[in-house]
Amino acid sequence: MAVVSGPCTLKATSLLKDRRNSPRNGKRIETANAGLQSYRAAEFWGLCVELEKRSSGSISSLRRMVNLEARAMSSTAVPQVKLESRRSEVSEAIVQSLSNCLTETYLDETVKGLGRKIRGKVRDIYDAGDYLVLVTTDRQSAFDRVLASVPFKGQVLNETSSWWFDNSRHITANAVISIPDPNVTIARKCTVFPVEFVVRGYVTGSTSTSLWTVYNKGVRNYCGNELPEGLVKNQKLDENILTPTTKAEDHDVPISGKEIVEQGLMSKEDYDEVSRRALELFAFGQEVARRHGLLLVDTKYEFGKSVDGTIVLLDEVHTPDSSRYWVAASYEERQRSGLEPENIDKEFLRLWFKDNCNPYEDEVLPDAPADLVAELSWRYILLFETITGQRIKLPNTEEPIHDRISKNVTQALQSLQ
Repeated sequence: MAVVSGPCTLKATSLLKDRRNSPRNGKRIETANAGLQSYRAAEFWGLCVELEKRSSGSISSLRRMVNLEARAMSSTAVPQVKLESRRSEVSEAIVQSLSNCLTETYLDETVKGLGRKIRGKVRDIYDAGDYLVLVTTDRQSAFDRVLASVPFKGQVLNETSSWWFDNSRHITANAVISIPDPNVTIARKCTVFPVEFVVRGYVTGSTSTSLWTVYNKGVRNYCGNELPEGLVKNQKLDENILTPTTKAEDHDVPISGKEIVEQGLMSKEDYDEVSRRALELFAFGQEVARRHGLLLVDTKYEFGKSVDGTIVLLDEVHTPDSSRYWVAASYEERQRSGLEPENIDKEFLRLWFKDNCNPYEDEVLPDAPADLVAELSWRYILLFETITGQRIKLPNTEEPIHDRISKNVTQALQSLQ
């Protein structure tokens, strides 16, 4: 049986170590269970066989444990989503919600004890003492500005991130405390590193800091990465690279790791550790995406430190907002034909704005066409259901979404007191 190598093997090693160290009373290690549920039984079993060959000690008991759990998983696994039929099921709800998106929140007026809102491009953030309440809205941003509001987008992003947070604990801790509402994450307060860790596996993109944009302008050293001549748009890189950015007032600024340390933005020790985690997270994300017929093209991560000095993952993980996803089956043929890859992210909306205005300089932008907004909503739902194997539960439109969020956040904060 073929055995997956690289990050998948690292993950299996970590999970088996967790099992070795687990108490004899059968208490389950959260990371081990999350990982087991993320992998098909056959793949994980193959990894165990390979690891046993390399291990100096016997892990036969662990193999038996994995085999039993694999059987249990196979009998209770969530059935694969029939994606084509799902489009017709959710399309009507998307169209009906085009004029009823969660564009603004005001929880500081409806939830006792919350501080004033900090409004980001997509998220509204509220101070709750030792915690932050992050509400993911339906606002769609690109080119460092808001372009539209997309039905169910906030819910999809929040629940997609929640799934990845749960399934990447073997790589890094995160700041999540709870998900009290489809649109809300309550997180532990942290000191945020002033750097976004952008990881890229392909030469692509349309924004000013995208790898293809700068490469096409002649740049051959980008954020400390030496790039060879002769690359073409959408080509796969020989290896994944980091292209960090810092936050200016209204846009991202590319920066190298050396400059990050020299400017005192991070210590070398912290930068090296976060870089390692970012690259491992991305490789893990690529592996999971590939098993579901997708290519994880690039993404960005944010990290910080909790009060005890632990480095933690923040914000969002592998969402269609923070990442590009392409359809794997058609990638090579379309690349040979000079066609853009089939994507399941917001790139097609970016391209529409670039074709119809100057999104960086025009003071007023045209309204995004309703059919494109509806298509983007569907693609976000498609990505969530493809990656997680779960059906997204669309909200009850009879209950105002802000009322629902206020009630759920109030209850969640009371439980933390």
